Amino acid sequence: MIPNRLFGNKGLIVKERVVSQQKYLKKMSYDISLYRTETKVKEENSNDDDFFENEENLVRFTEQQFQELKERLLNYQYDFTGEDNHGLHFNHPDEDFGQVLLTEKALYFTASWNENSIFEVGMVSSEFTDNGEYAKYDFQRGEWEVWE
Repeated sequence: MIPNRLFGNKGLIVKERVVSQQKYLKKMSYDISLYRTETKVKEENSNDDDFFENEENLVRFTEQQFQELKERLLNYQYDFTGEDNHGLHFNHPDEDFGQVLLTEKALYFTASWNENSIFEVGMVSSEFTDNGEYAKYDFQRGEWEVWE
């Protein structure tokens, strides 16, 4: 028979490991971005592995596009939560729809690392490409998507 204190110690170690893994997974996110189609063309013609790290590579939204994206987020029930030097921040009442940052050059969707959130954010970001002006980039897959 195993003494309780030994079993308890092993249980504690396992529990600490599980809690640690859960904290790590909560920090992980699934990132999808929306850019003007001109940015997609530039990236595909580039040999730069760090293309997205250089802001100069990204084509700025027109003022009209920026306003339309903002309005569309609000129509999708995203709540405006604030503005800072990065851009406009939005959250959705249903956390599966993730968080959004609208900048002058990109619309960044961040989903939680779970199947439902990845699906919902993926669908919303795909729908935003429906007018042909924008291209969706999935960083985890390294793939572009455009409405055709």
